Amino acid sequence: MLKKNFFKKLKDRNLIFQTTNEKKINNLLKKKIFVYCGFDPTSDSLHIGHILPLLCLRRFQLQGHTPIVLIGGATSLIGDPSFKLKERKLFSQDSILKWMYKIKNQISLFLDFSNISNKAIILNNYDWFKNMNVLDFLRNVGKNFTINNMINKESVKNRFIKKKKGISFTEFSYSLLQAYDFSVLYKKFNVLLQIGGSDQWGNITSGIHLTYILHKSKVFGLTLPLLIKSDGKKFGKSESKTIWLDPKKTTPYEFYQFWINVKDTEVYDYLKYFTFLSIKDINNMKKKDFVNKTFFKSKEKLAKKITCLVHGKSNFFSSKINSKIFFSSKIKYLSENDFIQLKKNKAPFIFLKNKKYSLYKILVSSFLASSNRNAKDLINSNAISINYKKQIDIHYILKDSDKLFNKYTLLSKGKKNFLLLIWK
Repeated sequence: MLKKNFFKKLKDRNLIFQTTNEKKINNLLKKKIFVYCGFDPTSDSLHIGHILPLLCLRRFQLQGHTPIVLIGGATSLIGDPSFKLKERKLFSQDSILKWMYKIKNQISLFLDFSNISNKAIILNNYDWFKNMNVLDFLRNVGKNFTINNMINKESVKNRFIKKKKGISFTEFSYSLLQAYDFSVLYKKFNVLLQIGGSDQWGNITSGIHLTYILHKSKVFGLTLPLLIKSDGKKFGKSESKTIWLDPKKTTPYEFYQFWINVKDTEVYDYLKYFTFLSIKDINNMKKKDFVNKTFFKSKEKLAKKITCLVHGKSNFFSSKINSKIFFSSKIKYLSENDFIQLKKNKAPFIFLKNKKYSLYKILVSSFLASSNRNAKDLINSNAISINYKKQIDIHYILKDSDKLFNKYTLLSKGKKNFLLLIWK
C-alpha cells in the first residue's frame, strides 16, 4: 500500500527543486508508476553528484514505484552542454562501453535489482538510436522543436551568446535526443515521470513536449537540487576536485573526509538528502548541536552512512582510524604500528627513495600543490607542516630527523590535507 504523503516527504527533505505540475505529480505518486533518471557514461566512474538522484530513485523504489536507470550509450557520444562553459570532449564508443560496465556495478549499490515486483531496470538508449538514420530523426523528432525555443533554454543560452566559444550543432541537438528517450520510455513502459538535477530542466521539459506530440499523453518532470562545491560550481566529471565513487580514483579515506568536512550550515540538509534518517531525528540532532556548539557528531553520522553505502563498513572504519591518527596533532602519541595501519588502510601516501628532497618539490609531486610557485606560497603562508611542526623555509630539504622510525614522515597542508611519506 502506497503512503499518500510521499510527495510531502520529498518536499520536507528539500529534495524537490522544480516540478512541471506539483498537484498532478502529488496525485500521480499515490499509485505505482515507472520513474526514470538518465546517466551518461562519460567516465569510468560515477561521482558524488550522482548519489542524490540515485538515492532519490531508491526512495521511489522503497515507496513501491519501479525505478528505471537509463544509461546514455548514445547521448554520451554527443555530450550534454547543460551549463557547461565549453564543449565536452567526445569519447569513442569502445571507451563508453567499458565505462558502462563499471557504472552499472556502482548503480547496484543504490537500487534493488533482485527478484521483487518493482525491481530496478537498467536500459541503454543506444538500443533505439543505433538503427535510426538522420532523416528519420529530423522528420520525426527535429520537426517538433523550434530553434527559437531551444535557444531560450537556460541550459544553452549562456553558451549560445558567447561568440568565441559558442555551441556546436552536435551539442545543440542533445536536448532532442534526451527528449526522444522520454517518449520511448513512455511507449515501452508507460513511464510517467523523469527526475534529474536542476540543470536537466530544459532537457526534461523537451521530453515532456515531444511525448505529448508523439503520443498525445501527458508526462511529468521533477528536478532535484544540485550539489555545489565551495567555488560555486557543480560537482561533475569534467570539473576539478571531483569526488569519485571508484576507490582507485578517490580513496575511501578521501571520500570519508569530504563528508566530515562539509560546512556546519550544510550538514543537516545533507543528512536529509543522503540518509534515510527521519526528519524528526535530524532536527533533534540540529538542536543538540547548536546547544553544544559542536557539529562533528552530525558530520560523522553523515560520513558513516554514505561511506558505508559506497565503500562498505570495513573501509569506513579504516577511514575513521586514519582520520584519528592524522588529526592526533601530537607525534609522540603515534606508534610505528599507527603508520603501518595508515598505509594498510589506504590513507594518502607516496613512496620516496632515501635521498635528499626539497619540500616544495614533494608538495608538487604529491599534488598537495599545483606548481612550484604554489608550493612556495603555501610554505611562505605557514600552511605546511612536517610531523605537525610548521615549516616556513621555502628551500627546506627533508632530513633524516624528519623520518619517524627511520621510515615515515607526516606532511600536511592546512588542517585537513595529510600525506604519509614512506621512505625506502
